[in-house]
Amino acid sequence: MESQYQHLKDIAFKVREHIIRMSANGGCFIGASLSATDLIVFLYADFLNLNINNLDDPNRDYLFLSKGHDVPALYGTLAELGIISRERLQNHLSIDDHIYWHPNTKVAGIEFHSGSLGHLPSVALGVAIDIKVRGGNNKVVCILGDGELNEGTCWEAVLVANAYRLDNLIFIVDRNQFQANMATEDLIPLEPLADKFRAFGAEVKRIDGHSFSALDEALSQYPFCEGKLNVLIADTLRGKGLPSIESRADRWFCNFTTEETEQLLQELHGEHHAQLTSQTLVVR
Repeated sequence: MESQYQHLKDIAFKVREHIIRMSANGGCFIGASLSATDLIVFLYADFLNLNINNLDDPNRDYLFLSKGHDVPALYGTLAELGIISRERLQNHLSIDDHIYWHPNTKVAGIEFHSGSLGHLPSVALGVAIDIKVRGGNNKVVCILGDGELNEGTCWEAVLVANAYRLDNLIFIVDRNQFQANMATEDLIPLEPLADKFRAFGAEVKRIDGHSFSALDEALSQYPFCEGKLNVLIADTLRGKGLPSIESRADRWFCNFTTEETEQLLQELHGEHHAQLTSQTLVVR
């Protein structure tokens, strides 16, 4: 039951609050960040051996955020898990800090710079190869955007990963159906996406990317198949948690006023309360 994941839901709710606040005074890529929130929270808080005490440990697990514009979700997760301070998020876009529109390795918990799409799958597979050579058992996760898959380097990485039998590597696709300000299927159609990955040799699972129980069930089966790249397609909703901006092409990058963010926070709290009430009624 989803209720057993309430602690993860609570973290994700707080991360969404952080994202909304970062969408003012310069803005951020709010739609994609909200779609990736549950993925990032689950990975950091449950799946990965990665915490404030082992960030430099060669035996830690690795997460590479290839769709770097989702970094507000990562910042918020790092803050909620105590890896960076919550107060530091107020420095978003400040010249006095490195909390910016894209990941920066000068922020604790961030493994690699990203922003230019299509680069980190190759970085992740390089790390996965090194771990295999050293005989390690670290997990390596790379989160990609669905629109990012238009980059040929992503598919080259899939081919190489399977050639080297990198079953310690997981590509997670945030399948929110949008590429910047346009629907993916209206630009360069991706479906049938799972079949494409399978044709390149990967083992594929497809789930609801906002269901912690589905994430738990899928990733508990890691590696999905011995000797194959793991690919998890997570179907998500752009702007998840804010019905007023969900699935809107014009809500990719937003720079809201303080008043607008307060309204969005109220909307988020309203949705959260409605979900809790619904769960209570189901239990009764």
